[in-house]
Amino acid sequence: MKKVYYITGIICILFVSSCKKDDGRSCTTCSSPSTLDFEVCEESNGNASVNGQDTGTPYGTYISGLEETGASCGN
Repeated sequence: MKKVYYITGIICILFVSSCKKDDGRSCTTCSSPSTLDFEVCEESNGNASVNGQDTGTPYGTYISGLEETGASCGN
């Protein structure tokens, strides 16, 4: 019976450690003549976020749209 608890414990530890949240968030600073500098981040779901708010728009599309309107973005 102790063996079952031991094996269950190991499985639980492996499961929890494999579910670690991906912190692969990357950010860039953008500026434009009409705004102060601001940070745009690519969230783990692929969307862009500004000031921590998910825009619901894919990161690449969002950055392209900003650059088309005269903003410049770079690391």
